[in-house]
Amino acid sequence: MQKNSFLLLVLVFVFGNEIKAQEKLSLSDAVKIALQNSYDIKLVENSVTIAKNNNSYGVAGALPTVTTTLNNNNTQTTINQTFPDPSRNTTRSGVEGSTVGGNLSVSMILFNGFRIAATKSRLESIEKQTAATLQNQLLNTSSIVMQQYYNVVRQEAFLKTIQKSIEASEQRVAIVKTRQQVGLANQADVLQSNIDLNALIQAKQNQLVVIDQAKADLYNSMVVPATSNYTFDESIMVDQNIKMAEVEAKMKDHPLLQSAQQLINVNQFIEKETRAIMYPTLRANTGYNYNSNQNGAGFILLNESYGTFVGVNLALPIYNGGASKRAYNNAKIATQSAKLQLENATLDLNTELFKTYKNYLNSIKQAPIEQDNFKMSEELLGLVMQKYQLGQATMVDVKQAQQSFETAGFRLTSLQFTAKIAEIELKRLSNQLSF
Repeated sequence: MQKNSFLLLVLVFVFGNEIKAQEKLSLSDAVKIALQNSYDIKLVENSVTIAKNNNSYGVAGALPTVTTTLNNNNTQTTINQTFPDPSRNTTRSGVEGSTVGGNLSVSMILFNGFRIAATKSRLESIEKQTAATLQNQLLNTSSIVMQQYYNVVRQEAFLKTIQKSIEASEQRVAIVKTRQQVGLANQADVLQSNIDLNALIQAKQNQLVVIDQAKADLYNSMVVPATSNYTFDESIMVDQNIKMAEVEAKMKDHPLLQSAQQLINVNQFIEKETRAIMYPTLRANTGYNYNSNQNGAGFILLNESYGTFVGVNLALPIYNGGASKRAYNNAKIATQSAKLQLENATLDLNTELFKTYKNYLNSIKQAPIEQDNFKMSEELLGLVMQKYQLGQATMVDVKQAQQSFETAGFRLTSLQFTAKIAEIELKRLSNQLSF
């Protein structure tokens, strides 16, 4: 009974690992895993968290500042006092004394040229900018994973084409060997058939390496071990209903452009902050003071003072070597630079949209032709193999049919992949990427 139980556990372990190793990975799962694990996304999320923490009236300087101090000093001194009346003269050593002091103060800015309002608005814009940056990173990560996922599917489709050609070559070898046995083929035909078959087997082995490398790139983007082993969907389906006008209309809300616009806002508020430095600063102060001086001997044995205080402080900037003015001018230049970055980003996105959509349309138009070519080449290969088996076609005819089939298969898969990549990019540009 124990032996049977042990065997059952072994079987569960072996086959359980095998099932796990061959777990199917859908496109949706791949993207979700990547969005959850991506280091780039986590770094941007940290920036978003920091921006949220900083976006407060306290950081902007609108709230009061409360401070307190406490000190206690003990002394031991020698006193030598002389009076007109000699009987009052005092000379003592080792006289102990103490000074105790405390302070609680509250300070609040009443006016500083509206710098607090500008700072708070700048912090809000920074938070919005980091949020847009995060959204852009999510789009980019999703796009990369989707492209790498379909690259694996493409490479596996290439492998299937090679495998089918191998099957035709194996059939050709079998036919040649049969013919040789009845004296209808020579050794040269057998050797050539085996050479062609070995070449395809080598091509298959090389393609397996390409697939492993493509999977490793995908796993790296998903932040999972390169030794992971998933199965993938077998087809590439392309959305053929994307319209240029719709993409252009929605591209205005692209996170990259939103981030660039928020950068302009940030620099405009920095302008206001630097300009506010040239204005007076009015500050209100209030608090409570306590001081106590105690001596073992001397003129004053105990001196205490305590109470509240209220006051205002006005600071007038008069001259600082023109530094404030130069800082304001530099802030204005930075704002112009931010506007140029927005214009440049808009131009780049529009150019990318134009090129990608042209590529998308071209791939969509060619797809039916390539599909027909692949079907015809597949039928041709089957027909030539039948004729070859009947002795009505030569080895050269078979080889040409195989090459036509392989080329058509590679072209069709590459065209489908190109169309799919263009589709992904168009949806990324229009912020409509879904999976």
